[in-house]
Amino acid sequence: SRGLGEGLGVRGAVTSPTFVIARVHPSLGDGPPLVHVDAYRLSGGLDEMEDLDLDVSLPESVIVVEWGEGRLEELTDDRLQLVIHRAVGDTTDEVRHVTLTGLGDRWRGTDLSVLSA
Repeated sequence: SRGLGEGLGVRGAVTSPTFVIARVHPSLGDGPPLVHVDAYRLSGGLDEMEDLDLDVSLPESVIVVEWGEGRLEELTDDRLQLVIHRAVGDTTDEVRHVTLTGLGDRWRGTDLSVLSA
């Protein structure tokens, strides 16, 4: 999320929104704001997510939702799903494997392989 915030040129340090559930980082230029959500503590699914007014900012914002699986699907069909896998028990180098999947009409036919290392 920090790297995404740097790339978007948003204001403020991008940190985990654990205690506030959602944090908005406005753009310092003409770009979109970054909305960073920690959905782990949300138990109400769509109803509770809508109370955060995220659906209002979806078209014009970049939204990062941590722990969103099972909660985010009802908000939008068009999204990038990023899953970070860490090997269990591997504490020597903490290698992580990232899977990026484009979902919905917006991403149909988009070649995301150019983003892989």
